[in-house]
Amino acid sequence: MASSPRPPRLSTVILPVRRWHEGGGEVWRRAEELGFHTAYTYDHLSWRTFRDGPWFGALPTLTAAAAATRRMRLGTLVTSPNFRHPVTLAKELISLDDISGGRVTLGIGAGGTGFDATALGRDPWSPRERADRFGEFTALLDRLLSEDVVSYEGDFYSAHEVRNIPGCVQRPRLPFAVAATGPRGLRLAARHGQAWVTTGDPKVFETGTPDESLAAIRRQTERLADACAEVERDPAELDRILLTGFTPDRPLDSVEAFRDFAGRHAELGFTEIVLHWPIQDSLFAADEKIFERIAMEGLARSG
Repeated sequence: MASSPRPPRLSTVILPVRRWHEGGGEVWRRAEELGFHTAYTYDHLSWRTFRDGPWFGALPTLTAAAAATRRMRLGTLVTSPNFRHPVTLAKELISLDDISGGRVTLGIGAGGTGFDATALGRDPWSPRERADRFGEFTALLDRLLSEDVVSYEGDFYSAHEVRNIPGCVQRPRLPFAVAATGPRGLRLAARHGQAWVTTGDPKVFETGTPDESLAAIRRQTERLADACAEVERDPAELDRILLTGFTPDRPLDSVEAFRDFAGRHAELGFTEIVLHWPIQDSLFAADEKIFERIAMEGLARSG
């Protein structure tokens, strides 16, 4: 008789919309009290409906969160090449990993066509350009976080005798959680990732059903396995992270709804489920009492 899949870890993503000393810091401390495995934040300059309101920088926010917490892991979900350069990003990540005592995960993705794509005064990159840059960005960042001295001359990025001493607390470097659904991104996850991230299939978000979403995510996991096979890597070596809020499911309606949602995705091999911390009058509005009950009762969690 086949054994049941192990319950995934439970994490949260806290959008950087609150002033630190007006409740922002308390949310991160509360996340640790509730037992979340990791608390992530978005790495954007602004994002969708939050564009005209408060929005703070991801890495300074995570640095403050590192000082305010002790056990919980911290991370971006996700950082992209849209306004980042791997040389300067690597130095900031090494510093954050040191300040946090080795608790940082870098969620990384290709980026999109939103506000970040034009904030520096250029036209958005095409899907092919984004994929090209993402590949070079990720490979160079891997080296910068793993080697003391790096020189590199590429199509999009350069590094000349860049020193990153003493390197990351986590060895050989802090983990990458690679967000991808296309073939090139999945190959990057297989080659460089310690985890793979998906939000599901956007094509079924608005009009699809939970069953259709599950089937689409199953196909993504199959393509991930194929990408791992190409580089002769066991797909079981990668954690699988599902960022919720972008599928037709409603896992925050009740503890029972969440358990059902988590169980169905655990059967697909997901090892971590990420819930957005509730923000009222937004896409991420939810009952805060139910959210906290889910955090405390929804799943067995590991450290």
